This record gives sequence, C-alpha cells and structure tokens, in this order.
Amino acid sequence: MRKWFLTQWRAHRSQLRFCVRVTVAAILALLIAQFFTLPLHGLWVVLTATVVSQMSVGGSVRASVEYVVGTFGGAAYAGLIGLLIPHNAVASQAGVLAITIAPLAFAAALNANFRVAPFSAVLVLLISAQLGEGPIESAVIRLLEVALGGAVAVIVSLLVIPVSADRLVREAAAAALNEMANDVSAILAGLFQSVDRIEIAAMQNRIGSRVTALQDAVAEMESERPVTFTAVPDPGPLPRTLLRLRHDIVIMGRACAEQLPPQLGEEIRPRVDGVAETVSNYLRGCGRALTARRAAPPLDPVQAVLGAFTSDLAARRHDDLAQMSAGQLETIFALGFAFDQLQRDVTDLARCVRDWAAAPKRARLREEVTPP
Repeated sequence: MRKWFLTQWRAHRSQLRFCVRVTVAAILALLIAQFFTLPLHGLWVVLTATVVSQMSVGGSVRASVEYVVGTFGGAAYAGLIGLLIPHNAVASQAGVLAITIAPLAFAAALNANFRVAPFSAVLVLLISAQLGEGPIESAVIRLLEVALGGAVAVIVSLLVIPVSADRLVREAAAAALNEMANDVSAILAGLFQSVDRIEIAAMQNRIGSRVTALQDAVAEMESERPVTFTAVPDPGPLPRTLLRLRHDIVIMGRACAEQLPPQLGEEIRPRVDGVAETVSNYLRGCGRALTARRAAPPLDPVQAVLGAFTSDLAARRHDDLAQMSAGQLETIFALGFAFDQLQRDVTDLARCVRDWAAAPKRARLREEVTPP
C-alpha cells in the first residue's frame, strides 16, 4: 500500500497538491463566512475561494483579480440600474436585465476581466429582493464576499503546499521540448517513406498545445511577482524561443511532404537519422536541465551537426539540380532553411536554459523543503 501510494503521489503530485489547497480554501472560507454571519451561510465566499484557486500562486492571484474586477463592474452597474429603474413585475425585470446584461456582455467580450460581470449583475438584480436587500446593499455585499473569497484563495495558495508559477513554467517548457524531441524523427521519416499526414498534423498540434500551456504558465508567473517578491529571469524569451522551434518543426513537416528520389534518399538517410537523434537528445537534455535548474547540454556538437548537414543540403541542391523535380528541389530548399533556422534557435534555447539555471536562492530553498 505504501509503494502504491508513493507511485500515485509521484504521478499526480501537482493534482493532489491542488486538491488539498482547494479543500482547505473552501473549508476556511466557510468558517470565516460564519464568523461574519454573511447571507446564505457565506455561499458566495466559499464559491469564490473554490473557483479562483488555481494550480499555482500566480494563477490564483490572476484569477482572484479578474473575479474581483468583474464582480465590481457587474455589481456596481447592476446596483445603479436597479436603484434607478423599478423592476417588480416580470416585464420590468426583463427590461432591466436587457439594459444591464447587454453592455456587460459586450465588455466581457472585449476584456476577460469582465467575464463574471454579467453573472454578478444577475445575482444583484434577481436575488437581492429575495434576501431583503436593496440593489446597492446587495452589490456591496457581493463585492465584499468575492474579495474575501479571493483573499482566502491567495493566502491558502501561498501557505498550503505552495507551487510557484516559475516551477510550472519550467515543467511546461520541458514537456514542450520532450514533445518536439519525440516527433522530429517521425516527421523527417517522410523524406524516405510514405507517412500518415493526419498523424503528422496531430504531432504538430500536440507541440502547439504544449507551447500554449507554457505561455499560460508565463502569464501566471507575471501575476505572481507582486505577491511573492521572488526574483526570476525574464520569462518572455523562453516561450518565444519554443514557439520558433515549433515553427522550425512545422517547416520540416511541410518539407517532408514529398519523398526524395530513392538514390538520393539512400545517400542522405544516415545523415538525416544522425541529425534527428542529435537534435532530439539535445531538446530532451534542455528539458531536463530546465527542471533540474542546471546548465544546458553542450551546444557545440549539435551546432556542428546542423551546420554540416545544412551545407551538405546546399551542395546537393546545386549538384543534383538536373536529377530532381521542382517539388523535390523545394523539399531540399525548405529542409535546408528549416535546419538553418533551427541552428539559430537552439542557440537561443541554450541561452534561455542558462538564464533559468541561475535560480533565485529563495525559490530553490522552497522546493527543497517541499515534500517529494
């Protein structure tokens, strides 16, 4: 049983930590709401603390700010409209709802911070009378409940098994690099044999999803800085570099849409396999370096392999011009361009890994005392 538990903990560590934090936040919000004797037994405080709790401290901060801003906008506007326009009958309620919801929905479409504004407005307009509250009183109480619930979520994220956003950034970047490393060989195989284009497209989409997850983690990290005061590297270059690497792999996939002539394919296949293995190993090594906060693998070997292969492709494009079709020439040209760009982008990747390896002492200490 102990072995099984440790295995499950390692496999679902982040999810279990999140489970604990949300549970603690909900219970603490309920107890605080009872202390202040809020309406509906503190329902809105508990809901807010549960909804805005995220995987990291930065995610909880960002969600809390968005929720408070949206609630303030929706509740304040609905309270004003409800005070100015009587709405006791069903027809008048429908008219007030239309006047209230329409501009708030437009604001939510323009700015994500107002996504909960229409929802808050409905609560203020339709529930306040049932609770014996006026529109303004209801708006103020809803705002205080949401602010209290958001504060509980942020405090619990900081104190109960905290997970920093910079750690999620490193893990997301490593996952994206591992996905790229797994797909490079399969994509380049299209130069020599027929491959399933649907599967290649699925590979590209998986890489894109990983890069998007990294960008979301970076956004959470930016929200975390004002709360944790932790010095971390500039997170911008890392997702930009991985996005360029994804573009390089997309170009490879398009270049490999047409097979090479059999003779040419047999000649360069060993070189292509060697390049694919070198690049894949380097990407995986950078992923491990990010999660372990250490320097990237040596850059010179991968640069040498990429440079030699790019030069070889340029020479073959010139020497075998008469033997290849226009489509095959385009394949060689696109492949050379992709590897030339890849050679530049792995240099930027090494620089990013080096910056992230210089971890702040406070963050490193926090992870050392975190349960394994």
